[in-house]
Amino acid sequence: MNCDVLIIGAGPAGIFAALEMIRKGSNRKIVIVEKGLPVEKRRCPKAKTKKCVGCKPYCHITTGFSGAGAFSDGKLSLSADVGGDLPTLIGEELAQATIDYADEIYLEFGADTHVEGLGDPEAVKEIRKRAIQAGLKLVDCPIRHLGTEKAQDIYYAIEQYLLEHGVEMYFNRECTNLIIENQTCVGGYISDGKTTEEIRAGHTIVATGRRGAEWLEHLCTEHGIEHMPGTVDIGVRVEVRNEIMETVNKVLYESKLVGYPQPFKNKVRTFCQNPGGFVSQENYDNDLAVVNGHSYKQLKSDNTNLAILVSHNFNTPFNQPIAYAQKVGELSNMLANGHILVQRFGDILDGKRTWQKELAQSNLRPTLPDAVPGDITAAIPYRAMMNIINFIQALDHVVPGFASTETLLYSPELKFYSNRVTMDANFNTSVRGLHCLGDSSGWTRGLMMASVMGVLMGRKLAEEE
Repeated sequence: MNCDVLIIGAGPAGIFAALEMIRKGSNRKIVIVEKGLPVEKRRCPKAKTKKCVGCKPYCHITTGFSGAGAFSDGKLSLSADVGGDLPTLIGEELAQATIDYADEIYLEFGADTHVEGLGDPEAVKEIRKRAIQAGLKLVDCPIRHLGTEKAQDIYYAIEQYLLEHGVEMYFNRECTNLIIENQTCVGGYISDGKTTEEIRAGHTIVATGRRGAEWLEHLCTEHGIEHMPGTVDIGVRVEVRNEIMETVNKVLYESKLVGYPQPFKNKVRTFCQNPGGFVSQENYDNDLAVVNGHSYKQLKSDNTNLAILVSHNFNTPFNQPIAYAQKVGELSNMLANGHILVQRFGDILDGKRTWQKELAQSNLRPTLPDAVPGDITAAIPYRAMMNIINFIQALDHVVPGFASTETLLYSPELKFYSNRVTMDANFNTSVRGLHCLGDSSGWTRGLMMASVMGVLMGRKLAEEE
């Protein structure tokens, strides 16, 4: 098969690249290859089974049209200060302008017009003052909350739009390798699990998301695609009662706080806050179970969850940060017999594991019922654990009660962004005809910035016709 543009991965970056080409009147033949299913066929059986069943050959939460975005809480960060380092590559002004443009597209396809975090500037000032007193930085970022169920409707509408405008999509297809000839990428080898075929293209876009970060790292090594080890995030998902987070939830919806706690002064940040949300499990390749959080528009719990992530940057001679984070995750999974570990914060300070009877006696009930109570400190490295503990105690000055005995910590929360592909401002790699977008490229974090990268790529390709 031949095409003009081959897009590997149907996450937000790949979707918006195709979408922008169409909006700009491109006549190029676009083919999208996706490992998972169309968004309307994606189902997590846990809604019925009440526990993760380890779907094979891939997890429906992380794989399929719209990627992990379809089953995430669906938050669009509307500030260039949030979502990775893309502004350093393309410029902050262009990044913000494209965020506004991509936001309008989401609105066209049905996103909620309400924006969180803009309603009470005096209350924001008070939260910021407490953060400063605690040695933390509050990052202003308006949020458009799609909601997990609404995000699926929006991405379904985009999927149908692309199909109606001639984009060819092949689901249940995995790219096993790129076709590189004379330092030029001319397509990819695509497998349905039984047979492998070549799809040749003038431009090949790799947009495989966090799940595809390790795969892309291997390709970069194999084909000499210039890249560098970047940051990998290791942390926990924290859950508290809504009453504890009431003010922050009402004023900001999502509190983006950054600190550099003693004694190591690594960057530690909050991420993906879900008021009234639910802690969830995602399964990656090699049966790695990681924790995440969802927030629905209608269905609400009594709890709020958010991630606390510690950034790790490694130097020579070590160059395998993704493998390092995976080992941490594997240790947590081993202790929980293949599930997610959960521990009360007070038990961590007391140097003891958490037992099921202690969870049953708390005001706070886990929203991930099949999480296994135990000792996460037996899996998380000392440096990361101390950063997390000290950050939580600092956060307690901003949100009194956050560091209570019954606050729950789930492990592992891992973000694989570490392989940063070397590219110019037009997303050209060191291999001609190859472009890398979204979270797997190492330049973005989250739905909006991945969408922005896709818009700019699609615009560039349309302009070249």
